[in-house]
Order: sequence, then C-alpha cells, then structure tokens
Amino acid sequence: MEKFVGTVIKNKEIAEDIYSMWVYAPDIAESAAPGQFVSLYSSDPAHLLPRPISICDVNAEKKRVRFVYRVVGSGTREFSLLEPGEGIPVLGPLGHGYNLKDFKKGDTALLFGGGVGIPPLLFLAKVLKHKGVKVITALGYRSSDTFLTEKFKKYGDVIISTDDGSLGFHGNVIDAVKDKSVLKKEKISGICACGPTPMLKGVKSFGIDNNIKTQLSLEEHMACGVGVCLGCIVKTPEIDAHSNNKNKRVCKDGPVFYAGDVIL
Repeated sequence: MEKFVGTVIKNKEIAEDIYSMWVYAPDIAESAAPGQFVSLYSSDPAHLLPRPISICDVNAEKKRVRFVYRVVGSGTREFSLLEPGEGIPVLGPLGHGYNLKDFKKGDTALLFGGGVGIPPLLFLAKVLKHKGVKVITALGYRSSDTFLTEKFKKYGDVIISTDDGSLGFHGNVIDAVKDKSVLKKEKISGICACGPTPMLKGVKSFGIDNNIKTQLSLEEHMACGVGVCLGCIVKTPEIDAHSNNKNKRVCKDGPVFYAGDVIL
C-alpha cells in the first residue's frame, strides 16, 4: 500500500479543538470499513511520523472520506489550518474494523463512544442501520460542548452523558445505559465500543457480566501504523504467531478486537 495525496474539501471546527475534515480520497471511499483508520502526514519534514486518524464517515458516491479529530499537538494543528483545495498525504485504509457479520437484520446493536472515540462509531451506525439493525448509541463527553450528536440521531437512539453533568446523564456512558434500563427494554445482539482505555475496561466488564459479545476499538500511540515497529502492543491471553509473545499489534491486528482477546 502506498500513500497518496488527498484533496481537502471541507475543514472546520465543530467543538472546542475538535475539527471535521472531508477529503477527496477515491480509493479509501471505495474500500473503507467501519473501525478502520488512516495515517495522515504532515508537510513539515521535522514530523516524520504520521498521525493515525479514525474514519468517521464515507460518501462513496462523491468519493469523499470524513475525519473528525482533536487538535493536541503541532501535527494536528497543522491539519486544522488546511484550506479547501489543499493536499494532504494519506495512507489507508489501515487495520481491521468491526466484524459486521455479528449483526443481521432485526438485531439491536449497543454502541459506546467516548471523546475522540466517538467519530468512528458514526460510520458504524450508518452501515448497521443500512443492514436493518437497530442502533442505540451511548456517547460520553466532557461537557455540553458536544459534537456529532445530531448525526447519530439519524441512525438510532442516542444516550448522552457528560463528566460535569451539564448535559444528559451526569457520569459515564455505562452508568447512563444502566440508568435508562436499556438491557431491560432491549435484547442486545452485540456491543461495539471506541474510546479511552478506562471506558473500554468498563465496557468489557459490562459485556461479560451480561453475556453480550463485545468488540473494542483500542486507542494506542502508533508510530508506523502498519505493524512493523511494534510500538502499539496490547497484551493478550494467547501467544501471538507474529511475535511469539502474548501480545498483538493494535495497528495491524486491530484496532478492533473482541473483548476476550485482549487484556486491558
């Protein structure tokens, strides 16, 4: 796989330090699956390593891909300043996404998202709804400065929680789902989650406790993005054939894993 230069179509701030960028990228738009990511490259020679950014949405007809990202350093700050018509080097799609075969028409999927783990779930919700799956999404934010909530409502029910209690449920996404008695009202066919590790630990326990098959998209620092550098290792119960150790590469073997296949 070779990187290519995509063309920025739109790039704007949608919440504090959260940006949405649509990029003309025909190959990615044609082949991307929910849960995959790309590597975006800086034009600054001092920044040799790319930034892994999840795929938020795809418009296959217009051959565009949407990335929603948080500005946390000089690389992502550079991305936020890109104007329509400018190019950005892209490598992708990368990694393994969610296993959609776990869901069939008439099933109900429960999605958990927190922080910048929220954007990739939008593409997943869109595809699941298209398959005839009912989607319930629990979204966790720091405050009422939310993003993408209205987009998620197009694909199903949305439960919002905030750390400061300024909007929705005051607390985490798991307690918000319990507060809404979701499991008493719905037969959940599977859980998919993306967010910070503490949240994923809670979702894993929630899935095990309720005997629901659970898929987790892990957040790790990635260097190469293609499984060569072994910089994004996660511990596993079983020995990995690649390294002969009890670990897997998040970028190459994931970022999505079944909850029982990783140790958080």
